[in-house]
Amino acid sequence: MQNTLNVTEFALPNDNTPEIVGLFIELYQKLNKDNLQKLTEVYSSDVHFQDPLHQVDGMAALTEYFANLYQNITHIEFDIHQIVLSECQHQAALYWVMSYSHPKLNKGQTIHVDGSSLLKFNDKIYFHRDYFDAGQMLYQHVPLLGGLINLLKKRIG
Repeated sequence: MQNTLNVTEFALPNDNTPEIVGLFIELYQKLNKDNLQKLTEVYSSDVHFQDPLHQVDGMAALTEYFANLYQNITHIEFDIHQIVLSECQHQAALYWVMSYSHPKLNKGQTIHVDGSSLLKFNDKIYFHRDYFDAGQMLYQHVPLLGGLINLLKKRIG
């Protein structure tokens, strides 16, 4: 017996995209430090969120995480360029490029980070895991540390 996983792939949200995924994408196009209460529109109260740098459980912890994250960001946007849905459409993978600016990183210039998100949901998202290169996002842009990382990359490569 052969197991197969049927998935549907979309370049952009369309009529086949579950409503909660569309709301998630819409939220992340507008999310900032002044409207974090909107997180409750897409996330369940017992949400589990994880990325390479943090792991939080529950809406209060997620809201605090984003409040700290967005505190010093001067610009952030997500370009979601691909969506992959499972057959049952209770999970989705989104592939994106995040562009952001922080005054203490990369001399305040825009940083681009490739990443993906795995979402699991019912009526709301209860599991959200982001995958990205923490070096590309952060470490390479920290003064002194970035130089050391780039030197190591050259020696290894």
